[in-house]
Amino acid sequence: MPASDHSLLSSYREMVLEHLFVGEVMRHTWLSGIKRLEVLKPQVDDGGYDLVFEANAVTRHVQLKATFRGSTVKRFTISTALASKPSGCVVVLQFDPETLDIGPFLWFGGRPKQPLPDLSIYPVARHTKGNAQGVKLPRPGMRVVPISAFETADTLPDLIALLFGELRTGE
Repeated sequence: MPASDHSLLSSYREMVLEHLFVGEVMRHTWLSGIKRLEVLKPQVDDGGYDLVFEANAVTRHVQLKATFRGSTVKRFTISTALASKPSGCVVVLQFDPETLDIGPFLWFGGRPKQPLPDLSIYPVARHTKGNAQGVKLPRPGMRVVPISAFETADTLPDLIALLFGELRTGE
């Protein structure tokens, strides 16, 4: 798909990547012996998360981001509402623009059953477009987190371990 299609159809592409990601997480947990992975999707996306996963006695509210492999993105905007959720986290799907293969992943979160790291240490985000006077106003509910604050998970099993810890079989 040409790069212009990625821009023109970005919402559609994001949904494709989300579905691919959920399917891969479900497949991996199944093959790891966890036959039950709850996947929930909010009706409205104002809670700071895109998905909720529950497995291995861990509930994760996940904010998903996506970027091309090799992208020069240096920061991500994260909703402070995510910090109010137990074990909130951010997963960045790095993907191949030609095949939409996902991975490696970037991770920002605590260990299973731990809260999101403190967002108050990061700068408040600003709107991308200016108001009538051209001023880009602050977005108090959003923080700008540098890519250096994220941990790399090279493989899906690495990411699953960050999400749920070591998977227990026989549940």
